[in-house]
Amino acid sequence: MRKIILAAAVAVSALTVAACSEGTTEEAATDAAIADVEANADAAVDSVDSAAADAAATVDSAASDAASTVDSAASTAASTVDSAASTTAAQ
Repeated sequence: MRKIILAAAVAVSALTVAACSEGTTEEAATDAAIADVEANADAAVDSVDSAAADAAATVDSAASDAASTVDSAASTAASTVDSAASTTAAQ
């Protein structure tokens, strides 16, 4: 979210500088500002896509780790119950 706000601030700054510049024509300044805005928007989209992919990978890893932990705990519990049942049956 910060990157999107930063990109918007840069775009506004570029428009301000382009509008106040005496050495450029209005059309050239507008074209440059539009190019800056497009580049910043593309960078923001790439950043969001990358963050989403990282989050998905983290969730997948956490789910896999949780499943392994549950399987291990279930196996340990089953072994403990079997051992207790054998001990009780032997008495």
